[in-house]
Amino acid sequence: MSGVRPGTAAPRGGTAARGGGGGGARGGSGGRPGGARGANRAGGEERALTSVAAGDRFRGEEPEHTPRLWHVTLSVSGARAPLTEVRRALEQLAHDHPFLLTSRYADDHAEIRYWEEARDLHDAAAVALRLWGEHRQTAGLPPWEIVGLEVIDRATYHQRIAAGYGPAPATPVGVHPF
Repeated sequence: MSGVRPGTAAPRGGTAARGGGGGGARGGSGGRPGGARGANRAGGEERALTSVAAGDRFRGEEPEHTPRLWHVTLSVSGARAPLTEVRRALEQLAHDHPFLLTSRYADDHAEIRYWEEARDLHDAAAVALRLWGEHRQTAGLPPWEIVGLEVIDRATYHQRIAAGYGPAPATPVGVHPF
């Protein structure tokens, strides 16, 4: 029995799908191509759809076909704003989106770090590049521009931590001044 990847159609056993002959419905088909379920499979073989837990892979499937975790660092900067307003806005963003790990801020710049689940780096970066602009009004964020973006995979993040680079894993979660 072989698994079928979620989101793809499983062949129904019709000969047309395999390019074979047979032209016409067989008895008891009810108008469905290929007749009753599994009727055209050799030796009674039947293809079953299987459920797959998140993160599982099928034989031969490449890692880019499954969601991965990406560590994102988004840096923004702009005109000075009152520290209390910057802090309140970042706290509101963190409340609205609890996936945010930590935010550091000053009166003219901020840095946001979080984990993003995405198929590839391009998808994770696209989401990150929209984050500040899409939530500027709802969270009351300052009208700053994105001045930096780093997106790294989970393995690279852990390699950096092990080598002593990057923020310590014990960095407090939440909104903090620089």
